[in-house]
Amino acid sequence: MASLLPTILFLHGFAESREVWTDFTRPFPAGYRLLTPNLLGHGTNRAPVPDFSMEAQARYVVSYLDQKGCPGPVLVVGHSMGGYVALALAERYPDRVAGLALINSTAYADTDEKRQNREKNIGFVERHGLEKFMDSFVRPLFAPANRDRLPEALSLLEDIGKATPEATIAGALRGMAARPDRTAVLREAEFPVLLVAGKHDVAVPLADSVAQAALAPTGAALFLEGSGHQAYLEQPEATRRAVLALAEAALAH
Repeated sequence: MASLLPTILFLHGFAESREVWTDFTRPFPAGYRLLTPNLLGHGTNRAPVPDFSMEAQARYVVSYLDQKGCPGPVLVVGHSMGGYVALALAERYPDRVAGLALINSTAYADTDEKRQNREKNIGFVERHGLEKFMDSFVRPLFAPANRDRLPEALSLLEDIGKATPEATIAGALRGMAARPDRTAVLREAEFPVLLVAGKHDVAVPLADSVAQAALAPTGAALFLEGSGHQAYLEQPEATRRAVLALAEAALAH
């Protein structure tokens, strides 16, 4: 049976799971249906994954929406890799997207340097193990001022990351490295778009977010002084307000 409530779909990032959205989504109004799937290979979604491309993840998300009785357009909120999946979904299935929120994400393809760094990370995990990788990977994602201020948030991401299969880590890193430029999705969007960026984001340069903010015909941007790559954890109130404003615009009908 199709859902009668306007629906917001939250897509988590690399080496994360649906659990990262629990605190962020708790204050959302009851008038929305909130969906938080585990992407392929992440969280409890442990079936064998032959294809970790962003396109394969998008196909999975569409099948998930079908299973949940959501044949119509939904607001898609994607963090980091979840944003890459959201863009692939919007490119291939634009009729399923009522609005798009990219949190610490980008429509640009990886640079050569970024692709090389992803391969280096795969090599590090193979040599030293996932636990050691996550111990060094998570902390720099937060703005310097938040690294000691938010110990529970850091621990949450480290624990989820350490429980993620190594095959998922390697597959997701290579899937992200292979994705194409999708700035055309923003330029041609017939739905409202929100970009949320952190000044101290080491993964998505602020200049990239500034450049992309003007691409969508109907767009808004939130630039957070006190945030790194984890805006929904570092500045949850401001990020939540921006997402809810987008939801009102995208799902008003």
